[in-house]
Amino acid sequence: MTMIDSAPVTALLDRLFAEDENARPLIASEFAHITDEERRRLMGSKTEYRSFYGHLKDAPLAVSRDTGLLLYMLARAVVADSIVEFGTSFGISTIYLAAALRDNGGGRLITCEFEPEKIARAQAHLTEAGLASLVEFRAGDALETLRSDLPETIDLLLLDGAKALYRDILHLVEPRLRPGALIIADNADYCPEYLEHVRGGGQPYLSVPFGPDVELTMRLD
Repeated sequence: MTMIDSAPVTALLDRLFAEDENARPLIASEFAHITDEERRRLMGSKTEYRSFYGHLKDAPLAVSRDTGLLLYMLARAVVADSIVEFGTSFGISTIYLAAALRDNGGGRLITCEFEPEKIARAQAHLTEAGLASLVEFRAGDALETLRSDLPETIDLLLLDGAKALYRDILHLVEPRLRPGALIIADNADYCPEYLEHVRGGGQPYLSVPFGPDVELTMRLD
């Protein structure tokens, strides 16, 4: 039996996905007064992201079940023992990644979140799942928290925080990505400079849209 099939984890994920579904009206109400164009501008802003996501500090902003399972499968496939996650939120994606580490035999997952309330909730969820020992939570702006003390090599990077920062976060982590490492970027279309970097010629990446929301990228060398 895998960790994501174990009773404590499946029950926890069912509860968290239900909470995410119930929170969707909150997200809709927060942005009912702005146009889709303005929302895209805010999500793509490098100066307003703290304010934008601050309005959503009580919203899970979770990956889908399918994306969570994809994260687990990819981490297992590359036999990851070193993972970096940008954007913890309530820890749903963190649970899938930490479960993969446990089933791979152990490892270290560094996850970053700038909302203290979300860090606290995610820590409680990982403890409930029995996976907290595999996870290092870094509170604060990832542009600072990922500047130092990274693993010598990184097997997998998940980008699921402020979309405008995807290229900047990759820049911090890039030197540690091993050949064959995977990068999963959620809603990467909000960061054109990130897509240009991983899809552009001359870069050591192979990248493809995977489903409606995910960009899947492999480090080639």
